[in-house]
Amino acid sequence: MDHGVREPTRLGRTRIPDGRLLGWAEWGPADGTPVLLCPGAATSRWLGFGGDVLGPVGIRLISVDRPGLGASDPAPGRSLRDWAADIRHLLRERALHAPSAVGFSQGAPFALALAADGLVSAVAVVSGSDELAHPRFARSLPSQVREMVDAVAADAEAAEASFAGFGSADRLWDLVITTSTGADRAVYTDPVFQRAFRRAMDEAFSQGPAGYARDTVLAMGRWPFDPARIPVPVDLWYGQQDTSPVHSPDLGESLARMIPAAARHLLPAAGGSLLWTHAEAVLRTLLAHVR
Repeated sequence: MDHGVREPTRLGRTRIPDGRLLGWAEWGPADGTPVLLCPGAATSRWLGFGGDVLGPVGIRLISVDRPGLGASDPAPGRSLRDWAADIRHLLRERALHAPSAVGFSQGAPFALALAADGLVSAVAVVSGSDELAHPRFARSLPSQVREMVDAVAADAEAAEASFAGFGSADRLWDLVITTSTGADRAVYTDPVFQRAFRRAMDEAFSQGPAGYARDTVLAMGRWPFDPARIPVPVDLWYGQQDTSPVHSPDLGESLARMIPAAARHLLPAAGGSLLWTHAEAVLRTLLAHVR
């Protein structure tokens, strides 16, 4: 099975006002309803999802590399608010009107930052990382994640240097495989999927580990926006078999209570790979909010 993984239909880079270039990839019809994909940790624009359903449901999927990863120029010291500013420019330059967003894994806070800044009309958080530094998770994080959160709180610059020292495509691939259930490993190690996943990771580190390290600092720190003030519909998708230590510790339960227009979808038989195993349900639910 290929789990809906396809080669990008269109690839490009867009220059924003400060001179940097943002790399992107697209799938689906060029006149489809635009959906921005905020990819997971240490991956790039090359890994899409739902390639077998984008045409039938009429979605134009656009994956954007975050600064310093893949084909996007670095922006040292960037924040989640800076990411929203970058996407605001991208939407204007590419005439993308009223998009929605999907945030997978570590991409979740980046997608929610777009919603908090009024840039998207709806969000799907899929196997998402939560605000791990929030006090509500003080006693529920695995020890290795708690150490990362504490390190960022104590000295973000030193923590970023440490994350850069760890960051590589091979190490992150090993981490994904060793922390996944058998069902998720079956998806990730499928030959077609693994080839696409590894290429996305290799491209993510093509400029070195700095982009990954900055992303990790942002993911392990406090969010600069209040989820309770997000005004758009947010669907939270989690698989009950998800064993990733860096996704939501309560599988989105408390986040669903905080976001006013949130709906939580907890799938008993699914794992962390549900972006690819349940792509059509995620996309059709998202599309229902914007049509």
